[in-house]
Amino acid sequence: MDELRGKYIEAIAGAADEAALEELRLAAVGKKGEVSLKMRELGKMSPEERQVAGPALNALKDEINAALAARKAALGDAALDERLKSEWLDVTLPSRPRRQGTIHPVSQVTEEVTAIFADMGFRVAEGPQIETDWYNFDALNIPGHHPARAEMDTFYMARQEGDNRPPHVLRTHTSPVQIRSMEAGGAPTRIICPGRVYRADYDQTHTPMFHQVEGLAIDRDISMANLKWVLEEFFTAFFGTSVKTRFRASHFPFTEPSAEVDIQCSFEGGTVKVGEGDDWLEVLGSGMVHPDVLRAGKIDPDEWQGFAFGMGIDRIAMLKYGIPDLRAFFESDLRWLRHYGFAALDVPTLHAGVSR
Repeated sequence: MDELRGKYIEAIAGAADEAALEELRLAAVGKKGEVSLKMRELGKMSPEERQVAGPALNALKDEINAALAARKAALGDAALDERLKSEWLDVTLPSRPRRQGTIHPVSQVTEEVTAIFADMGFRVAEGPQIETDWYNFDALNIPGHHPARAEMDTFYMARQEGDNRPPHVLRTHTSPVQIRSMEAGGAPTRIICPGRVYRADYDQTHTPMFHQVEGLAIDRDISMANLKWVLEEFFTAFFGTSVKTRFRASHFPFTEPSAEVDIQCSFEGGTVKVGEGDDWLEVLGSGMVHPDVLRAGKIDPDEWQGFAFGMGIDRIAMLKYGIPDLRAFFESDLRWLRHYGFAALDVPTLHAGVSR
């Protein structure tokens, strides 16, 4: 064993590369190596001889394997040293220009909307994007036969056969957040609910995923006059000019009475100018919260009343910043984002202004 130890330890120390090391490993501790063959002879020995030879052979095998690993690491370090000597980097060269990212218009406009409504005492409420159909439809007084509940308009989550749990949907509006907020906090309340919503639609002004912000205010003596004031204040701050509104009677299951809201504008040369002219542009739906919706939120409609409204964040961003196609918001085109994006430190506030 001393001869084997001396033979292989010396040979391993002098191995010039990993190929030579592998040859030595096979010759010593491989299946047909000298140490492995010696271990096979243990069966021919007496028990007393095995007690002496077995541990000695195992120790020899471990020592050779350790020597092999150490020599392999040394060869690797030597190769790295040679590579570092041949390669070089001039650290005095000027660095590449640092690219600064930009804020997506949807994120920027969401912050603008939040800043304006926060100044009027509204807080931000959030909720899940996957909702039960009760929160998304039933609690909002939307009947089972309503077209919005059809699969051609709403994305339903797949269910296994025999699953009797309530169906889940990708929320079609942020109104479920209003129900959850009423359940959790009761009345009075004043919230906005910005977030992603989903509908099965796709064209120049519709996408399967888009962004909405909805508002809810509940108190003892709130009226449509309060709603009109809040919306006109918002549009004036958002567009940076005095904006007149026009309310048109409409119907929504979750409000009564209901109204669609138009803003004053002009159409000149293919562009829309808000706050001037004799034309009108529909921008949102609104109304007084239906008593059934208040009950669903565990609020007594005989004691409380309130208004609600909802608008598309992407659409008001298009109006304010002259973006012609809604689909471009979600196409991940860096050229588009560099053109319409906002500086990372351009945080909108009412004090500094929310208009660019």
